[in-house]
Amino acid sequence: MIKAKKSLGQNFLVDQNIIEKILNIIEIKDENILEVGPGTGNLTYEIQRKNPKKIIVIEKDNTLVDLLKDKFSSKIEIINEDILKINEENLIDEKLIVFGNLPYNISTEILCKWILNTKENPWFKYLILMFQKEVADRIMAKFNTKNYGRLSILANWRLSIKKICDVKPTSFSPRPKVDSSILFFKPKKNFFSLNNSKNLEKITRVFFMHRRKMIKKPYNQLFDGNSKVISKLKIDLNLRPQNLDFETYFKLTGEYEKL
Repeated sequence: MIKAKKSLGQNFLVDQNIIEKILNIIEIKDENILEVGPGTGNLTYEIQRKNPKKIIVIEKDNTLVDLLKDKFSSKIEIINEDILKINEENLIDEKLIVFGNLPYNISTEILCKWILNTKENPWFKYLILMFQKEVADRIMAKFNTKNYGRLSILANWRLSIKKICDVKPTSFSPRPKVDSSILFFKPKKNFFSLNNSKNLEKITRVFFMHRRKMIKKPYNQLFDGNSKVISKLKIDLNLRPQNLDFETYFKLTGEYEKL
């Protein structure tokens, strides 16, 4: 019996109905698959039955790696490594469809890494990811709502996002204390072009550092009080960070790159 490790944020998906729902989102026959955090291989087994071209799994836990080797032998490629230390661009020459029941403690870090390090032509075809519901709500949030913030802006810059469903704690072993959500991400063909994605990360970090305060102070900190940008983008400095929509943050970053 494999015991989940709290330190690695492990909650194994055991609900067959949810596994089927995940696999019905997109056709994966003859596709290249990357699964992050396969755990005991319940989803991996069903992925394999759909006859993909190749399955790569990334698992940090040595005990689970041994289990997966016994269970799947050479049918899958197993990488025993921390996902945050991997360069996905080097895994394979073709695009990947990514499945992931992401560890709650690093899920936002993983997603931000994939967004900010993605080149013009992304290494992935689609992302099908499980998050803590609270995190998923932040990813999906629209401006002028309480959940809207840095994560919403970063995710919606390069990706179209669709919520598939919420998942109850009973679908996992051990049961987490919170609900989860499955999100489907597709790279946008048209997105606001930036010289360096890290600048969008910086702009949103500075603006949302004090999310309940007016944006005058963070604006002046970044733009040194430049009034031309305010006029050009028609920004009211008495607004709060959550009152500016996605496009305004993208344009602000573009103007910041021109300084």
